[in-house]
Amino acid sequence: MAPGNFTQVTEFILTGVSDRPDLQIPLFFVFLLIYGLTMAGNLGIIILTSVDSQLQTPMYFFLRHLAIINLGDSTVIAPKMLINFLVKKKTTSYYECATQMGGFLVFIVAEVFTLAVMAYDRYVAICNPLLYMVVVSPQICLLLVSLTYLYSFSTAIVVSSCIFSLSYCSSNVINHFFCDIVPLLTLSCSETYLPETIVFISAATNLVLSLVIVLVSYFNIVLSILRMRSSEGRRKAFSTCASHMMAVTVFYGTLLFMYLQPQANYSLDTDKIASVFYTLVIPMLNPMIYSLRNKDVKAALQRFLANSCCSLKPT
Repeated sequence: MAPGNFTQVTEFILTGVSDRPDLQIPLFFVFLLIYGLTMAGNLGIIILTSVDSQLQTPMYFFLRHLAIINLGDSTVIAPKMLINFLVKKKTTSYYECATQMGGFLVFIVAEVFTLAVMAYDRYVAICNPLLYMVVVSPQICLLLVSLTYLYSFSTAIVVSSCIFSLSYCSSNVINHFFCDIVPLLTLSCSETYLPETIVFISAATNLVLSLVIVLVSYFNIVLSILRMRSSEGRRKAFSTCASHMMAVTVFYGTLLFMYLQPQANYSLDTDKIASVFYTLVIPMLNPMIYSLRNKDVKAALQRFLANSCCSLKPT
């Protein structure tokens, strides 16, 4: 491109989930409901696992951080998305776009490894119950969560810096509802080989490493359950990890659908649908999965509501 034709982009335009004007208001209310349920569910998990004395175990410590991550992930995306349903000019500034991408990467990478850590926690609880409180001590739990956040923050800094070190000129229309990596790379007028390579290596490493931890953990869990002679013991062991298995299946199923589909079948519209699922729908579903199938969480909620009602009664 000749120097005279070069114009550096200072803002981007997001096309959103749909460009049909008649769908903007209905979609606004749909995603407002999803975000409201996400906020209520995850805040509920955070509060219950913080204040209830019966939920002060490693499993609920990790669940609390998963809820924080889900809340952060949806909050990075949803408010801007909801505003854009109501305005005609769906713009986002260059630095706002970079911040949104960085925040999204922090929380999505943290979620990947938090689910892996939770699988390891279930493995120790079922396969080595006598060593559980030693292997997964409060100090180890804090270390694992801290390393997860540190690694996810470092990944977000490296990847975001690579993407926004590129030049963006002429077209500034992002075919997405948030500042995602692939749509931005398609807009760049710079050579994208190095950023694409870094993004691919980072995504592949994160996905494969975390998935290996999850699969190895659950392979050993299944073997351990099958070796149990008591059917009651098998049922109890399975019930302790059923919710996590469901959450892992939904989350990794969505990611694998995105990354393993043939290149010929890839489209940004398909990418949008998958992105809606793992940035907004899964954070809404996780609190339901972990509470509806978990007697401890349901009992903690009942105690919390009972205590709240007692405190509101006039003395």
